[in-house]
Amino acid sequence: MGDPKKTRKMYETPQHPWKKGRLEEEAQIKRTYGLKNKREVWRVQTMVRRLRARARNLISARGENAKRLEKELLGTVLKLGLVGDEATTDDILALTAESVMDRRLQTVVYKKGLARSMKQARQFINHGHITLYGRRITSPGYLVQRDEVAKIGFYHTSAMADPNHVERVVQAVSKPESEAPEEVRD
Repeated sequence: MGDPKKTRKMYETPQHPWKKGRLEEEAQIKRTYGLKNKREVWRVQTMVRRLRARARNLISARGENAKRLEKELLGTVLKLGLVGDEATTDDILALTAESVMDRRLQTVVYKKGLARSMKQARQFINHGHITLYGRRITSPGYLVQRDEVAKIGFYHTSAMADPNHVERVVQAVSKPESEAPEEVRD
């Protein structure tokens, strides 16, 4: 294949490194989503910043090429599940880092109920217990597309594939109201 070209950073660092409000906000996002370090937060914030900048440029642009580029951008953002079906470029301007964080594999695994916590979801992914279309994915930051959510599961040879495994989340089965005991009144 050959050597890769010069690699580039996927994120932009903050302009001022010690602003208290920004530090607290980043720490909160890091705790909420079980991230390893703040670089993951910066990466998502940079991605959102670039999407919003493209949307602003397309809103002000005119012509057939601008319409085509707008349609491509909306298709990309829709495919990732960041906006709804009837979205416009104004909806892209409303994107936040949290909306992208919710599409990360780590978050989807937790919300799907395959892990008890965000940290455990990250561990399952890194250890190769989680698959997408039957293939292992070991990157917790992978952005899950809308149609891929149903295809996430445990690897077939993983110990986690056993429903009786100690670390598996037990989902409570709720009884229908007809089977619920009735109250006795005097």
